[in-house]
Amino acid sequence: MRSAFLGWLTAVSVLTGCSAGSDLGYDDDYSQHEPLAVVGYPSRGTLEITQRVVWGIADGKAGELAALGTDGEPGETAENWIAAFGQGARGKVTAEFYDSGSTRQVVVLYFHDTSQIKELQVRTAGDEGWRVVMGQPDPEDATAVYPWVPKKPGELGSKREG
Repeated sequence: MRSAFLGWLTAVSVLTGCSAGSDLGYDDDYSQHEPLAVVGYPSRGTLEITQRVVWGIADGKAGELAALGTDGEPGETAENWIAAFGQGARGKVTAEFYDSGSTRQVVVLYFHDTSQIKELQVRTAGDEGWRVVMGQPDPEDATAVYPWVPKKPGELGSKREG
């Protein structure tokens, strides 16, 4: 009986170890960063890509951050985002998710320690899963705050006008 139980336990350990291994990097990153506060309604995919963006900015990992991009010039954009928002990303961050997250979603990041705001657009990219639009190779574009973006999370009820 004990032998059968140990065999079952070993099989379960191997199977769960394999499936958990694919998320090991995500789990490690999650445990090493301040929790992301959330306003609105993210999907699992939009929440995960947003967390990865914030972590990439916080850790100064331009290559990993650029790998999350869909188009534009992700290398230059990643460097701009790290330079502009790195300090804020290492502290408390609130992500507000606008509208539904079925194939694309607008996300506004609020960096509390620096009082900075960053708008992101995330979308599905076929088999690659969720990606972030990174067409901001100009530092001024990377830090621009659009007029519709509220100064505090929740002011628009997570619904964009227009």
